[in-house]
Amino acid sequence: MPFRHVLVAVAVAVVWGVNFVAIHESLLQFPPLFLVALRFGLIAVPTLLFVPRPAVRTRWLIGYGLGFGTLQFIGLYLGMASGFPSGVASLVLQSSAPFTVVLGALLLHEHVSARSAIGIVVAVAGLVLVGVARGAAGGWLPFLLVVMGGFGWALGNLATRLAAAPNPLHLTLWMSVVPPLPLLALSLIFEGPHRVGAALSGSLSAAALPAWAGLAYTVLVGTVAGSGAWVWLMSRHPAGRVAPFSMLVPVTGLTAAWAALGERPQPLELVGGAAVIGGVLWAGLRRSPGPSAGLATAGPATAVASAPDDQPATARPLSRSSAMPISSWSWPTTHDSSDTSPS
Repeated sequence: MPFRHVLVAVAVAVVWGVNFVAIHESLLQFPPLFLVALRFGLIAVPTLLFVPRPAVRTRWLIGYGLGFGTLQFIGLYLGMASGFPSGVASLVLQSSAPFTVVLGALLLHEHVSARSAIGIVVAVAGLVLVGVARGAAGGWLPFLLVVMGGFGWALGNLATRLAAAPNPLHLTLWMSVVPPLPLLALSLIFEGPHRVGAALSGSLSAAALPAWAGLAYTVLVGTVAGSGAWVWLMSRHPAGRVAPFSMLVPVTGLTAAWAALGERPQPLELVGGAAVIGGVLWAGLRRSPGPSAGLATAGPATAVASAPDDQPATARPLSRSSAMPISSWSWPTTHDSSDTSPS
């Protein structure tokens, strides 16, 4: 990768790490379920107006929206609203990686190598250490909610794998159409119109500016700019050279939370975090080239890709891009670095 592309990859990891601090600020003003609905609603409206619908089956689009956009952020936002530290949340959310491998093996009958199995065990052991530390500090529920968010992310990964979208960024943007209405309904049921109304009326004061700034950051910088840059990189380089930069997300998330919020992880959390990151890297980085055994598409091989429900499926290259980090466990290294095909 050219040095300027490396800088872009590092910048995306930093942007996504800071995203957790931005979410923390927004949660100080808005109820969590309503905040998720608002976040995706702000993306969904311009998407419906200006972005072409991706050529994928509706079932996989809805599955991606329910898994990645709905279940993930319900778990993450509820966990953080319950007191789970934003920096540690950026780490625990990496549980999506082992979940993705296990679900891929169970539901898609994908092969899990011995290397991946070892990585799963190490990463899960790290998550248990983090859970024990958080359970002793403030209860298990917030931790389990964030782990549930990682599970939702993994379900979304399977949906994107099956969708095989020719333009992953369009799929990511259209995914935002799914969560707003269900989450708004859940917010009105569980958080109540009075709480939502009070949050909106209070948001008109100067004290709420950090909350609006955090929301703007998650929508414009974290989702649109960050995801767009990531897709751009993944379309120009082998996934095995780009995806490892996503391991900087929890590092920058912990650092940003320490600098902005004064959060200091416990020693056991740091040990567990190192195990999670090490397990992901051990399982994901291949020692020798070969066809991917994970959920990432390994090359320009042509397969029967998904088409809209009212159109027949046609043969086209499977996408090797992913709009989000850790969207696959196995990072292929089969492409030549000169590959610069557009996403």
